[in-house]
Amino acid sequence: MQRRIRLGMVGGGQGAFIGAVHRIAARIDDQYELVAGALSSDAARAHESGQVLHLAPERSYSDYRAMAQMEAARADGIEAVAIVTPNHLHAPVATAFLEAGIHVICDKPLAISLHEGKALAALAKQNNLLFALTHTYSGYPLLRHAKAMVEAGEIGDLRLVQVEYSQDWLAAAIAAGGMAQGNWHNDPSQAGPGGTLLDVGVHAYHLAQFVSGQTPDTLLAELSTFVPNRSLDDHVQVMLRYANGARGTLWASQVATGCENTVRLRLFGSKAQLDFDQEQPNALWFTPQGGNRQLLRPGRVDSAAARHATRVPAGHPEGYLEAFAQLYLDAALTIRALQAGQAIPEAARSLPTVDDGVAGLAFAEAVLRSHAAGAQWTAVAR
Repeated sequence: MQRRIRLGMVGGGQGAFIGAVHRIAARIDDQYELVAGALSSDAARAHESGQVLHLAPERSYSDYRAMAQMEAARADGIEAVAIVTPNHLHAPVATAFLEAGIHVICDKPLAISLHEGKALAALAKQNNLLFALTHTYSGYPLLRHAKAMVEAGEIGDLRLVQVEYSQDWLAAAIAAGGMAQGNWHNDPSQAGPGGTLLDVGVHAYHLAQFVSGQTPDTLLAELSTFVPNRSLDDHVQVMLRYANGARGTLWASQVATGCENTVRLRLFGSKAQLDFDQEQPNALWFTPQGGNRQLLRPGRVDSAAARHATRVPAGHPEGYLEAFAQLYLDAALTIRALQAGQAIPEAARSLPTVDDGVAGLAFAEAVLRSHAAGAQWTAVAR
């Protein structure tokens, strides 16, 4: 009988939202067992967090470097680590575990610079290790079905891409000198050179690229900071040009009043349109040119990609946690294949990896350059 993959976690201690999401996602398909963690750099908080998660005291660390070294030396050491820290720690933490021969599952963004991202990609490939990036929305069954439809030519030649990620959780003003609103997301030393750009802008970019299969050559971008006393951008708007002649727009905002977590993608082809809003994840709208708008639902659409990502019968809602779990399932399939020296299963090949992270950082770097140049058309690095 196949045993569970031994999983560790860095970050995600008591009170951390995304750490709990990763742990739930890892358990949904019963492929992992959390056995070790450096849940906080504060020793007392790390110990308390480890107790809550039933970790053995000797495997609850306060230093991720010590965790990487000690777990790699154990016969029953972790096989994969989930990284759920602020952005500036993604690269150093991932490097420590990759050098120790441990697979990595990391929250986005991959790093805070394109240089860091490329170094991680090279290290993962050199050591033949999985480096998965949790771009959650690519786990939805209907978005995988949409990708399959685009690949099959069902929308025709791609003409227009419109992608949006809008929230309002940073819409409130910050007191002079204050950092509380947004926590580390407003601190360049931890978030990196982009605020909303690196938090949700890279999500929007990956989603558009994932479904359309197209990467823009050039872009024109403007960053805005609407809230006083904020150090980083809280609104992003970008125009995109693609090699095949298609055009696109991307906007990401965390000051969009009244928006909870609107992630919307619309693709317009020469034959049809696709429309998805993740707040209604059981609905994909397909509209053929000159025809009626058709509602597609998981459990009813017939594609291998959708079937692989669907867990319950039609009419039973699947959402964010299941989409997150899909990435963990695909990571497990990939890890098991690598351990066995086998080819990665076709079903798991939609998993976002370090290469997607590098592409996101190339996009972010181009946005920053375009904005600094007064919103000029700027090439996206390959």
